[in-house]
Amino acid sequence: MKKSIIVVGGGFAGLELIKRIGNSPKYQTILVDANNYNFFPPLIYQVSTGFMEPSAISYPFRKILRNFKNVRFRLGSLLEVVPNENKVMLSNGELHYDILVMATGTESNYFGNKNIEKYSLPMKTISDALTLRNTILTRLDRATRHDDKEERKKLLTFVIAGAGPTGVELSGILAEMKTSILKKDYPELSESDLGKIYLIDGQSAVLNTMSKNSQSYTYSKLNELGVEIRLNCLVNDFKEDIVLLSDGTTIESKNLIWAAGVTAKAFNGFSMDSFGKGKRLKTNSSNLVNGYDNIYALGDCALVQGDIGYPEGHPQLAQPAIQQAKNLAFNLDRDKSPWTPFKYRDKGSLAIIGRNKAVFDLPKERFFIKGFIAWLIWIFVHIMGLVNFKNRFRTFINWIGYYLYKDQYFRMIIKPNDKK
Repeated sequence: MKKSIIVVGGGFAGLELIKRIGNSPKYQTILVDANNYNFFPPLIYQVSTGFMEPSAISYPFRKILRNFKNVRFRLGSLLEVVPNENKVMLSNGELHYDILVMATGTESNYFGNKNIEKYSLPMKTISDALTLRNTILTRLDRATRHDDKEERKKLLTFVIAGAGPTGVELSGILAEMKTSILKKDYPELSESDLGKIYLIDGQSAVLNTMSKNSQSYTYSKLNELGVEIRLNCLVNDFKEDIVLLSDGTTIESKNLIWAAGVTAKAFNGFSMDSFGKGKRLKTNSSNLVNGYDNIYALGDCALVQGDIGYPEGHPQLAQPAIQQAKNLAFNLDRDKSPWTPFKYRDKGSLAIIGRNKAVFDLPKERFFIKGFIAWLIWIFVHIMGLVNFKNRFRTFINWIGYYLYKDQYFRMIIKPNDKK
């Protein structure tokens, strides 16, 4: 009789696991996700700025799963895990399992600040990206009609909290929009009307986890693009169109974009001893959650213990998630024990700054590549990371068009009504 596996979350880890066990005669697998599509988070900032359409980086789960005879999909949100009954409670029912795999990823961390949570613009989901795109375009259009110069500056000033890859990439693309697209599309606005782009971070460098060479190059190129960078500085609050910083200064803006931190999603039913730093589920070296014999955690929500070199857990990036899923699939597919422990293989780090500008740190020796070559590598890696050929081809054509014309084509304000 087949064992029932429930995989909660269809991101990098969840989907990789399903690809590897979806046709196994040992298991009947159910993928549970709050969305009916998989999407590629590293490119979500391009959707939020109108450089890509959502369908270019997303794909329906049911179409992905067509070729896996032992996999079914359930659209629903996880509410609670009931380990002693081997079941999960969803927003639309319950499911029973023999094996549960948590691959639920992360959500924005506002560090308890309710104003920032309520008024800032996050960028974690496709819905967030479309909201941000609509907001940017609406406020640009509103600025063309506003007579008050100070109000126009508030509408056109963007503050980005968090100078990791997402913050760097977003500030770079907004700076390029300001110098090219805005001048062409909004002739009503003069150069003096356009506000500044601020990048704020509490660390002492941009791209804090990358090499010193990458940090220095990125800082220099963002400065050249006109981005004002403030380091060793936190966003303390956001109210009445004012961003309050920890150094006592303020920035007048209606646009605070939050890329400052993430935390794992915590669910009821787990023992408090199962959670570690950042609400991640503590696991052994085979991704088995501490205190349970049939619940596993993968990717961003997992704090894997026992991998020498990563005592604080692995980076919350695509590669650790994918590699953990591969290792778990390998272990599930064989009958031998003990299982093969997980060991992360660092393949390097990439970040794009703008057109022809990127950085690439290779692992171990931390060999550093910058500029056009790194930009080409970034494009290749991200195109190949998309789920199928159609998405890769569309993305490639979009980028060729932008490279040639310094323009993009998806600047539509679309606000659908939500009907159940």
